[in-house]
Amino acid sequence: MSVLTPLHRWWTRFSGRTEPLVPRQRSVLCADPHGLHRMAYTEWGDPANPRVVVCVHGLTRNGRDFDELARALAADYRVVCPDVVGRGQSDWLTEPADYGFPTYIADMVTLIARLDVESVDWVGTSMGGLIGMLLAAQNKAPIRRLVLNDVGPVITAESLQRIGQYVGNAPRFASLADAVAYVRTVSAPFGNLSDDQWQALTRHCVRQGEDGNWTMVYDPGIGAPFRNGFVYADVNLWGFYESLRLPVLAIRGKESDLLTSEVHQAMGARGPRASLAEVAEVGHAPMFTDAGQIRLVTDFLLQE
Repeated sequence: MSVLTPLHRWWTRFSGRTEPLVPRQRSVLCADPHGLHRMAYTEWGDPANPRVVVCVHGLTRNGRDFDELARALAADYRVVCPDVVGRGQSDWLTEPADYGFPTYIADMVTLIARLDVESVDWVGTSMGGLIGMLLAAQNKAPIRRLVLNDVGPVITAESLQRIGQYVGNAPRFASLADAVAYVRTVSAPFGNLSDDQWQALTRHCVRQGEDGNWTMVYDPGIGAPFRNGFVYADVNLWGFYESLRLPVLAIRGKESDLLTSEVHQAMGARGPRASLAEVAEVGHAPMFTDAGQIRLVTDFLLQE
């Protein structure tokens, strides 16, 4: 039995489709300050559908985090889930100092050009939400609707310090079971996921080497900004948020240390005056692994 059978049954009822969806693996060539790199992405749904949603993951994760959301959206959207450079199946940069939002935003503009559409909807978790917010704040931005998943215009120093404790450490595991145990520990704020869900979330974020050991599928170099000491003060991006002129949904894990309740409430009153949603028994961040979390996104994106 598939580990995702219960959610797949919900998705079948929601979408009216019964055949299994098979994602397509693609990549696009992007430029960085020191050369070229390939950014991988997973694509779901009709490749000719002009209605596109781009789903972008958090700091150490990858595009396969959105598999269940993509299945739910694929009847209505072409769903594109990139592996931000340095993560997943994407290339690693030759110069770690290039890991940052200027590179990430430029890569996403290149990706959208490859998709050959005038606009996209955007679902961004944590770092992926910040990329979307910064891109949407630009003149002539191609984003039509924006979902910010457990991230906002203030990033607390507390959350940055927690992330800095593990990002870039390049752990090695003797077995897949050890890797799952590690992911369950560092990602405990994802909530009360089942054993099968933890297995699924781990499977795409590790790989086995020739020596039989398992490692995370991200470049340890992405941890450079944390080692360089910016984690000791809150990051304030209210100016970008308040310049947004598009519908926004701000989702918060009720126990989140990255998006505080005060900032979340202010997001509903300032700038684009986002629609607000909160997910109980989850910290940073909701992973869209159950029907209720998925419905928050689908209901928002499919509004006319």
